[in-house]
Amino acid sequence: MTRRLVKISIIFSLLIWFGFGLNAQDISIELGPDKIALNEAFTITVKVEGETLKSYDKFPEISGLVKRGTSSSSSTNIFNGQVTRSQSITQTYVPEKEGVITIPAFNITVNGKEISSAGKRLEVGPAKQQNRNRRYDPFGSDPFEDFFGRRDEPEEFVNLKEDAFFALTTDKDEIYVGEGVNTTLAFYVSNENRAPLQFHDLTNQLSDILRKVRPNNVWEENFNIENITAEPVNIGGKRYSVYKIFQATFFPLGEQDIEFPKVGLEMIKYQVAKSRSFFGQNRKETFKTFYSKPKTVKVKPLPDHPLKDQVSVGNYKLSEDINSTDLNTGESFQYEFDVRGTGNISGINEPKVNKQKELEIYSPNVSENITRSRVSVKGSKAFRYYMIPKEPGEYDLSEYFQFIFFNTATKEYDTLKSDYKIKVSGESMANVNIEQASSDGLFYDRINETSNELESHETTEIWKWVFNIFLIVAFSLSLFILLKKS
Repeated sequence: MTRRLVKISIIFSLLIWFGFGLNAQDISIELGPDKIALNEAFTITVKVEGETLKSYDKFPEISGLVKRGTSSSSSTNIFNGQVTRSQSITQTYVPEKEGVITIPAFNITVNGKEISSAGKRLEVGPAKQQNRNRRYDPFGSDPFEDFFGRRDEPEEFVNLKEDAFFALTTDKDEIYVGEGVNTTLAFYVSNENRAPLQFHDLTNQLSDILRKVRPNNVWEENFNIENITAEPVNIGGKRYSVYKIFQATFFPLGEQDIEFPKVGLEMIKYQVAKSRSFFGQNRKETFKTFYSKPKTVKVKPLPDHPLKDQVSVGNYKLSEDINSTDLNTGESFQYEFDVRGTGNISGINEPKVNKQKELEIYSPNVSENITRSRVSVKGSKAFRYYMIPKEPGEYDLSEYFQFIFFNTATKEYDTLKSDYKIKVSGESMANVNIEQASSDGLFYDRINETSNELESHETTEIWKWVFNIFLIVAFSLSLFILLKKS
């Protein structure tokens, strides 16, 4: 009997947890009781399970009820390795007088989803007597206040000074045209901060901020921050948690300075109850906008050079590969010229190719790989060439392929050249071309021997009729033989 009860208990527990699992990622609106006293509160709660409460609309204005602040709560459950989180935000209302209040149907947009409530009918009765010996009423009193002497005055909240700031930072204050500057927008909170702060409506806010921040005439490599997490940082000997909301590297395409304007980020800031209680409302939601400081990054022109307006800019090295260095004339081979390093990988130009008749070089296949990490954009751009040697001999590929760029590490122009040399054996393909040209010439030579007089096509037309009649007779005869046999 005992084992059976244990099995039933386990099954019942599993069913309960399974029921919780079905509600994952669920958003709901919960209304308070149907009846309250004049000195009790009515609540509307938005509850989010399985995801983070990121944004929500204002709670409705209700005739006969007055708003009295909000409170929030969160919980985390772990069962069999599965983590279930829930958050809620509660709006408190107090009645103005006794009577019946109709709470109409309303909608609240939560995390971008519109959630509906059908409303209800609320009865407000006479005020209840304050009994110090009665049990705890979740909507009326705090048992600790009853024990120590209940206060009838409204709760007072204090505004704590926050130790936090919003900032736009760059890794350089001065760059060359084409050189990258890593830019970060982040919210910094000191480890000594005591004012409760929270992000809200970040998606819409970030869209507006980036419209102002993104400079013109630049190439952007976005780091695509998806999860905002706290990272420890030390600023002037003081420890902070930094929350990055945007990061990108900008490569200026012209000599105009990059101007970043002042932008604001609105945060939820909670006021804290002056007299904190265990069951009462201990904080009140307010809003505060934090502003970044404007910043200018100076853009310098590149030093004088004949290819100043054409070269790539960055810190690059050459990685190359070839499938063979011993070849025969007319035998194709593949050569890869791979530029690797830090810079605007997408903007890397094709190497300068010196095309000569003894080495036939075809247009390259191009592939690129870009990695965005920490504060830099790294990667490679590979150019794969197919070539056919036409003449025997030795060839130094450094004379055929060169990549000229401005090196941001040395502040000078630099050239990447191939280290490969190939040896070609066999006969010259120039003789083959001459023979082809000679055979083609025989055709053209016959032009002078051929008559250029017009000939009549009547004979040709007669033979066409004879051939068509022959086909019709042959087809008819074949059809007759097949029908006769069947």
